[in-house]
Amino acid sequence: MQILDPTDINAALDRVTAHWTPRVVGQVNDQYVKVAKLLGELVWHAHDDEDEMFLVVYGHLRIQLEGDHEISLHPGQFFVVPRGMQHNPIAEDEVGIVLIETITTAHTGTVQSERSIPIEQQLSGS
Repeated sequence: MQILDPTDINAALDRVTAHWTPRVVGQVNDQYVKVAKLLGELVWHAHDDEDEMFLVVYGHLRIQLEGDHEISLHPGQFFVVPRGMQHNPIAEDEVGIVLIETITTAHTGTVQSERSIPIEQQLSGS
């Protein structure tokens, strides 16, 4: 990728083959821009020191939040989960998203599960 080439979000999402496996497609200062496809439920987790932004490209995403709150996102909508807030993304049908998070953000915070993807894998796209 050359520095002056634009990124096609839909094409980047087309290259994602596994659900809940973010792929880094860009970087703005200390923030990664990632794409991911979601289906089902991730896991309750928090990012103690970082906010996390979810932007829905297609589909419908629900994000459960601590305290029995829930956010519902449709294409073109985004939500920022504040640092330290427990949350759990849920996609009843496939959802394509863009994530913006700092380069230090662990995929599922301090919670480790079979769905936790290390940053090395997110960067390599494998």
